[in-house]
Order: sequence, then C-alpha cells, then structure tokens
Amino acid sequence: MNIEARELSKIYGEGENRVVALERAALTIAPGDFISIMGPSGSGKSTLLHLLSGLDRPTSGRLTYDGKDLYSLSDRELSAFRRQRIGFIFQQFHLLPVLTARENIIMPRLLDKKQPDERYLQELAQMLGIQDRLAHLPHELSGGQQQRVAIARALIAKPDVIFADEPTGNLDSRSGGEVMELLKMVGKDMGKALVVITHDSRIAAMGSRQFTIVDGVLSEVTAG
Repeated sequence: MNIEARELSKIYGEGENRVVALERAALTIAPGDFISIMGPSGSGKSTLLHLLSGLDRPTSGRLTYDGKDLYSLSDRELSAFRRQRIGFIFQQFHLLPVLTARENIIMPRLLDKKQPDERYLQELAQMLGIQDRLAHLPHELSGGQQQRVAIARALIAKPDVIFADEPTGNLDSRSGGEVMELLKMVGKDMGKALVVITHDSRIAAMGSRQFTIVDGVLSEVTAG
C-alpha cells in the first residue's frame, strides 16, 4: 500500500490564539519503508502521526492510501479502516489490565467480529518471544514484554503500515533497543511500512528514511 500526504496542515484556534501545529507537510510511504521522524516535545510529531493514520483530520491538505482519499471516509468507515489496515504502537502500552496477553492481542479481530488466525498468532508470539507469556495478565509482564504484546496486537490484523509513537519511551535502554530491533525485523521480514516518531537520535538513526520536524515543519534528512 502506497501512502501519500500532500500539504497537510493542522491549525488550532484563531487570531492571537492561532497555533500552527503542522505546516504543509509532504510525505510518501511505500511498502517496506522504515521512516523515522524526530523532533523535540511540542514540535508536531504526534500531530503528524495522528493525521497520517486517520486518528485526526487536517485543517487542509490531502492524504491518500493507494489513491483513495482517507479523509473522504465517514468516521465509522475510518475506524474500520484503521483496525484492518493500520497497526498502532504507543509509548503507553494501552493493554487492558483484566485481559491476558492473548486476549489483548486478539481484541482488534474480535472488534471486527472476526476470529483470530491461531496459526498466525502463534507465529507472532514465537517471533516476539512471548509464546510462554500469552496466559499472563499485563501486570505479570515486564515493560519489554508488554510492548511486545502491543506489537503483536498491532500486527494481528496483518496491517499494511505500522505507526509507532515513542515506542521505547517507557522502557530502559536495553529493552528499548530490543524492541526497535524487533520492529526493524518485522518491517523487513513481513514487508510492512514502519513509521516511528521519536525524540531519540539513536532510534531515529535506525530509519532507512529519516525526517526531522521543528515548529510544525517537516524536513527529510539527506545523507551527507
């Protein structure tokens, strides 16, 4: 799936209260891309991710997935599209505390009234090293294990693209490094596009395409 953003802008407020969170951002995402977007707090990183993934609508601009205007979908259609075609990984793992790891992973499929592919679930668990943790509740897992569960949940519907917002922010450096290597492997081995938002230069440097965002302005970093 090819994704193209053109002139995406997000503006809040009017007059003296007007804030430009994102200014005319342009970006293309192709299958297998590993894109990193780095910027300080408040630079517009999360705003951009929310617009690219259909979690929010822009003030102006256009976003297409294989030529289809994503913002032309109704809210209901957009919710279904996100569940089926887009995977999300966040800094806060967003696991439901009363559900086991397995139940958290398959939740997106159940929301679509579909049964999970058990063989694929076991493949994911094996790849992510959590096959012996599926019956555990989130509080019984380490931070790194919880993020691996969140990655499996993001992949269970076999999405075309994965958006990760500060995916290592709640992890120590070792666990964070392991999670990023897993994400790289997933993108390469499964042909998924991966877009990672970060403020960490070490993580940003892992991207095959690297961008910076400052005061809402997105720029691609060219190799020097």
